Amino acid sequence: MATLSSRQEFLWIASISAVVCLLSFFGCRDVPTWAMEAAPVILGIALAWFFPITPTRLLGRLLLIHALILLVGAHWTYAEVPIGFSVQNTFGFTRNHFDRVGHFFQGLVPALIAREILLRRAWVTSAQVASAMGFACALAFSAFYELIEWWAALLLGAGADAFLGTQGDPWDTQSDMACAAAGALLAMTLLARAHDRSLSKL
Repeated sequence: MATLSSRQEFLWIASISAVVCLLSFFGCRDVPTWAMEAAPVILGIALAWFFPITPTRLLGRLLLIHALILLVGAHWTYAEVPIGFSVQNTFGFTRNHFDRVGHFFQGLVPALIAREILLRRAWVTSAQVASAMGFACALAFSAFYELIEWWAALLLGAGADAFLGTQGDPWDTQSDMACAAAGALLAMTLLARAHDRSLSKL
């Protein structure tokens, strides 16, 4: 069987994401929360199918992992994801930390997206500068997402509790941004060379 092109692989990734998105909707805990949490995945699927976007294979596969994490969180709400409770009970945590995984990838994936755009568009020519800017972009995105959560809380009141998923943690916002920073740092250090190799194969 012939090897899939990067474009074909990305369309498969979008198709898998679409199927999982539908499955996550059925039986979800809260439809408005599902809609808010799944919105980035739905937007990504639309962009993949209707625009000639082809990321590197590395980024495409990480986008799929991130989409699956978002859709699991959307189905159960992050504070009630079963595997998070299993980890909580095993290690004696005081809360369900599945949302931290989501915020870690919220730093890792946007950092690589920014790095890829900067290098492919030749807006910067230095891989190191692109990595530094990718890290900064990921932190900016994380901060903007926290503002979205704040606006949702103001608009929806108690109805935003499932979306916020703070679980009574007064430092939830800061912890979320720290997780995103850790993800972005890992992406820009440990994954940078792999990303460069993936870029060279386009």
